[in-house]
Order: sequence, then structure tokens, then C-alpha cells
Amino acid sequence: MAVDPKAQSGDSIVTGNDDTGSATGAGKADALERESSPVRRFLKMLGPGLITGASDDDPSGIGTYAVAGAQLGYAALWTALVTFPLMAAVQFICARIAMVSGRGIASVLRKHYPRTLLYAVVLGLLLANTLNAGADLVAIAAGLNLLLPIPIKAVLVPVAILILVLQIWGSYRLIARTFKWLTLALFAFIGAAFLARPDWGEVFRGTVLPTVRFDSTFLATLVAILGTTISPYLFFWQASQEVEEEIARGRRRLWQRRGTTDGELRYAAWDVSIGMFLSNVVMYFIILATAATLHREGRTNIDSAAEAAEALRPLAGEAATVLMALGLIGTGFLAAPILTGSAAYAVCETFGWKCSLDAKPGKAKEFYLVLAASTIGGLVINVIGISPMDALFWTAVLNGFLSPPLLLVIMLIANNKQVMGNRVNGMGLNVLGWATTAAMFAAAAGLLLTWGKV
Repeated sequence: MAVDPKAQSGDSIVTGNDDTGSATGAGKADALERESSPVRRFLKMLGPGLITGASDDDPSGIGTYAVAGAQLGYAALWTALVTFPLMAAVQFICARIAMVSGRGIASVLRKHYPRTLLYAVVLGLLLANTLNAGADLVAIAAGLNLLLPIPIKAVLVPVAILILVLQIWGSYRLIARTFKWLTLALFAFIGAAFLARPDWGEVFRGTVLPTVRFDSTFLATLVAILGTTISPYLFFWQASQEVEEEIARGRRRLWQRRGTTDGELRYAAWDVSIGMFLSNVVMYFIILATAATLHREGRTNIDSAAEAAEALRPLAGEAATVLMALGLIGTGFLAAPILTGSAAYAVCETFGWKCSLDAKPGKAKEFYLVLAASTIGGLVINVIGISPMDALFWTAVLNGFLSPPLLLVIMLIANNKQVMGNRVNGMGLNVLGWATTAAMFAAAAGLLLTWGKV
């Protein structure tokens, strides 16, 4: 008889304190190899990597890419090609850390690195994610407002409650399946780009011939793209979901999750690569759509993704606006719970508390309290009148300064034999990982240099 994971004893859920045991046995790779249908095998392979990649195109990211297209036109398209290998490498490194150690990122930091570093990173993550989640809740409401005459403030609380109900009372498998379906919303942005009727010759040139200018607008936009695309919450969420996948397969204790196989790593690499590829394709087409419409018409100043969707109406037609609105709603429902969820995982791993979306509320009280507090905090930001754009600005600032040192630590973890054993990074991952770290340090420096100049 099947056993409901939420009915299991709470002491088997991730705590970050169990240090006994050795490598795992049969796992996801074996199950995938036994699947006779290539299509079903492909769909079953997709998991944390796909969801993490899709969540990167949240409404705040959409707003950033829309601004890039409006301000820089097709000259910003090449950035999607450059960021893909960087973010794919980083997310795979985070997945490897979790699969080998059986722990999330914060739990590894707690065990092997100074607590002051851990507390600073997690506090910054909690603040940034709460601000970002608040802005994404508004974006969901704004997307609904574009389709139906419903006041934005009237739907904020119901949307937040719906998200919390799914997180608190839904099983991990239900949540993961829901998130997978929500990734389909991303294709709305691709459709909107084709409806914008771009100049394909200019599109090709902007894609294959990188344009770099050293004026403040161009530099600030590049910094924003890099900071939005490679964000700390993605690192924590990727690792925590790899742990959740192990728990869902019955490996509920740390000793059972430790270690991984070549097959599991191979499938994880495909999952991550596909997720990050989808993320960058959507980024590319959002830039393309706004470049073909807003930039072409000289409308370079927009304040949000919803404003960009509304602005498309007279330029690309009603259908483009509807597609953008649907994309905003879908990605908002995907990203907001991932933002609050990654914060809850990080906080609970920091203090050794039980944390799992498969745990009953009574078995992981602290986890669900942090999750709810982050969601409510996002609501409060909107109630007290803080501008969503101000929230996104400060989120970008926090993420811009959090990412570089965190990436540095992640790279040190990935090359630490105490954590990774013989699964330390190879040369290829190290080259891409350190290149990403250097790029993020450069982005942080660029943020300081361009501060207040745009």
C-alpha cells in the first residue's frame, strides 16, 4: 500500500544534522532507464532544473528584459547567448552539491563554513526574496487586470492565499507537477515576439554581433540583465529541490541521500541545461518583442512588465498584449512561491530546522511559518504603499551584492573534497563557474559605477 509522505515521521525530514551513512543506491537514473517510451522518459527527466529555469523569467525578470529591449533595441539580444552557459554551469554545480552531499546550500554552509557568512547571506536572501515576491504578486494582479476589469488591490490577498494553500497543504509531487505546467506560460512571450513583426535582418545582427557601449545606460542595463538572470534564490532553490526529489523517492534520511551516480548526474545535467535554455530563449524573445515595438517607436521608458504588455497593444495588436498578460500571470504564480520557498529552505537549513514541502504543517512548523511570513511580508510591502518598482530596484541591489561572494563560496564548496569527495568540479565546470563568478563581481562593480547615472 502506498504511504502518504506527509504521514511519515517528522524526524526523517531534512534537518541538516544527520551525519551518518554513505552513498545512495538505486535512484532516478534507474527508473528512467527502465522507461521504454522516449517521450515519457524525457518528461520524467525534467524536474528541478526545468522549474528553476522557468522561475528565472519571473515578472521582475520580464520587466528587466522588456526595459533592455525598449532602451537598447536588438543590440541587447546577444546577452541571451552569453548568459546561457554561465547560468547552466552554476545551476548544475548547485545540483551536484546537493546530490553528492544530500544537503541544501545553506545546510552545507552551516556545516563547513563560518556562521557569520551564513547568517549574512541568508538574511540578504530573505529580504531580497520577500521584496521580489511582493512585486511578483502585484504583477500577477496587473496581468489579471489587463484581461479583466478587476482592481489590482482586490486580487492581491486571494492570490497570496491561493499560493500559500498550495505550498502548505499540497504534497511535493503536486507542487512540482503544478510548477511544471506553469512553465508552459513562458511560450506566451515567444508568441508575442512573433506578433510584433520584427526586422529579422536586424534581429540576426543583434544576435551574432555583440554590441558594447560604455555609456551609463548601456552598462546599467547589462548589469541588470546579469543580476536578474543569475540570482541567489536560484542557487538555493535548485539545491533544495534536488534534496526534495531524493526525499520523494524514499531517501528521507541524510545517509540515504549522500552520494550519486554518473547516470543521475547525467540526467540532472540535461534537466538543468533544458531549464536554463528555456529561460534564455524566453529572455531573448522578450527583448526581441519590446525592441521591435517600443524601441522602434521611441518608447524607451517603461516601469514594469505590465506596462510593457499594455504598450504592445497599439503596436503589435490585442493578441500580443493578451499573450504577455497570460505570461505574466503564469510566471508570477510560478516564481512567487519559489521565492518564498527558497527563503524558507535557507532559513530552516541555517538553524537545523525540518524543512520539506512534503512535511505536514505540524511536523515542520518553522518552515511553513517562514514561508508564510515571507509571503505576508510581500503583501505588506504593497499595502503600505512601497512602489513595486522600488521593491525590484532594491532586490536587484541586494542580489547584485549577494551573488558574487555566494558564487565564490559555491565554487569553493564544489572543489572541497570534504564535501564532494571524488565529485569535485572538473576543468570545464571550473572554467565556466569561475567565469560566472568573475562576471558577477564585475556586475557588482558596474552597479556601483553606474549608480544614479541612468
